Amino acid sequence: MSVAILGKGKKVALKRRHVRIRKRISGTPERPRLVVTRSNRHMVAQVVDDTKGITLVSASTLQADFAGFEGTKTEAAKKVGELIAEKAKAAGITAVVFDRGGNKYTGRVAAVADGAREGGLAL
Repeated sequence: MSVAILGKGKKVALKRRHVRIRKRISGTPERPRLVVTRSNRHMVAQVVDDTKGITLVSASTLQADFAGFEGTKTEAAKKVGELIAEKAKAAGITAVVFDRGGNKYTGRVAAVADGAREGGLAL
């Protein structure tokens, strides 16, 4: 798979890093992929089966569960991780492959992973 992403800037660099990661990571029915998408304000986590191309479960700070949430963005990210783990376990998923989406594994991205681990998912 050869993809040429040309240009400069933060978004292009993020996309280039994500493509580089996705060359090696793929979600299977036994061990789907936990995708983390980070914006300046929100966090979105999805568990994806790449063989079928479907999202099995998802959680984000945009959901009604976070309507009255008081806390930092890192605390919200950890809660997203716990929520995705809870939903995944209800769907019968116990182990996932972590896809950081081209972001550095620190801060809010790491908080989602920590929350998922505390929720019972094997990363």
